[in-house]
Amino acid sequence: MMDTDELSLAAPVVPVADTGPPPIGAAIRDRRHRLGLTLQAFADACGLSVPFLSQVERDLAMPSLVSLTSIARALGVDMSYFVGTPLPGQIVRRGAAPEYLKLGGTTSVVYARLSGRHEERKMEALHITVPPGESSPLSHREGEGFWYVLEGELEAWVGNEHFVLGSGDSAHFDQRHAYRMQNAGDTPVRMIWVGTPALF
Repeated sequence: MMDTDELSLAAPVVPVADTGPPPIGAAIRDRRHRLGLTLQAFADACGLSVPFLSQVERDLAMPSLVSLTSIARALGVDMSYFVGTPLPGQIVRRGAAPEYLKLGGTTSVVYARLSGRHEERKMEALHITVPPGESSPLSHREGEGFWYVLEGELEAWVGNEHFVLGSGDSAHFDQRHAYRMQNAGDTPVRMIWVGTPALF
């Protein structure tokens, strides 16, 4: 049984406020962007107006169930995509069961996915092994990139900058700048790559 002093220090019980339905605008907008749909093309596909959809994407308007059904159909998903949460099986990655990505071409770089599988994710995370002499083509795209070197020495170019990353070094940059990297050493480079938006 608590004494008077313990009772006075106990945190008060604060009721949880009902905040209404969860915001779904970001999930709709992100899915539309991933499909490469303009707002007008999206409106045409679901039979709703551009101004209304713009408000929905900014959480200034809440679509009815009928409208949300049309939105989901236009985006190729179930309605649960907007109101559900990822299942545990979509969240955790076990080191004993890596998922390797086959990107085609003749590259010998090994890509293992670290990020989850839920479709609404905004970033991608990969464990990359770059063999000696392997290099990437010059690339640029929207979003951010983050590299963290676990082992080896990675030579990199971002825009007009050239630098070398060793074990424990990282780089975080705007991917609209042209970038490329290579392993100019004689041992494999093991690294973590994180980028937005999600790619795979």
